[in-house]
Amino acid sequence: MPWCEGHAPEETVRRAVTHRGSLYLTQGISPSLPATSLMARQFSRCLVGGTFDRFHAGHIYLLDLALSKSQHVEVWITDDKMVSDKVGIPLELDRRMDELSEWAELKHGDRISLHILRDKFGPAPHRKDCDAIACTIETKRNCLSINEQRYAAGLEALEIIVAPHIEDGAGGIISSTRIRAGIIDRDGNPWLVDNDQDRKMPKVLDDSLKQPMGILYEGPEEYPELAMRKALEEIPNSSSIIAVGDVCVQTMLEIGVRPWIGFIDGRTKRQLLDESETVSTEGWEAIIHCTNPPGIISSDLIKTCRKSVNSDGTVLVVVDGEEDLVPIPIHMMLPLDCYLIYGQPNKGVVVRISDETVKQRCREMFAAFEVIP
Repeated sequence: MPWCEGHAPEETVRRAVTHRGSLYLTQGISPSLPATSLMARQFSRCLVGGTFDRFHAGHIYLLDLALSKSQHVEVWITDDKMVSDKVGIPLELDRRMDELSEWAELKHGDRISLHILRDKFGPAPHRKDCDAIACTIETKRNCLSINEQRYAAGLEALEIIVAPHIEDGAGGIISSTRIRAGIIDRDGNPWLVDNDQDRKMPKVLDDSLKQPMGILYEGPEEYPELAMRKALEEIPNSSSIIAVGDVCVQTMLEIGVRPWIGFIDGRTKRQLLDESETVSTEGWEAIIHCTNPPGIISSDLIKTCRKSVNSDGTVLVVVDGEEDLVPIPIHMMLPLDCYLIYGQPNKGVVVRISDETVKQRCREMFAAFEVIP
């Protein structure tokens, strides 16, 4: 584990309410660092190591703290081999470096340099031109280990700069792990806050929701398996698939693929299906029922989406009402890099990977829904 990363905080000092690139505190004041940071910079060169996946507000705080105490900061970013065992799928090294480089050049010019970390400790145990190292709370032990190695080599210990974690708006800490899990955005804000309010779709979204929100795989309506097979060829793992719609779910099952989560309402094109055409409830590890009237995103649907996403096994959600609007709330809850599939009448099936872009789009659409008193 790189010396500045981990997931088990011992303390947090502030809760973030943020937007991209800035950190605002719940007290309503500008971003601030510990009082000691107001002193003159006392170190010449500070080392910081980590994955730096989905560059976020916690990373910004850590690096700003290191820069407040040092003339120059070297950031050592783990290579792709070192992050292969992390939960979720971290971005490739080039993308992680590009995101950090863009911020560093804009905010700090040439005071930050980027390097590739290929092992646990990197250059820290033997560098003679560095006098500080920055880390998060739970990885201070790695820095202590580095100093022990330096003692053994006859080198002076590095001053350890410890950055506390920042609490996010969902009751955890801002971390790449929680971002990859689809819980929060990079500023620590939850993508969707559950509440007990039903919401009605405004007419202004009619045209927008009729457009495919993803890649359309075309095929004849009478043979839905043709379009579905094309779509599934692009998806590496069925355990990351969420299927919305009776025909969509049934077609997948008929060709031998069971999605992680399936949503059905017993209808196609808003017409009731014959009993012979309905999706079987056999073979699923959980069956959940909920109520969601047409044109509505109900609080019951939101709670059911949350419950299904938190399930380890396959889930069939049976909606009393209509499941057409499911993609909006479910996208905001899914881990990054899941795949949502739904049918496009008379055209085929649509596949949309659940990434940060679609989460933001769904957040904006959901905000336009009218709360029902």
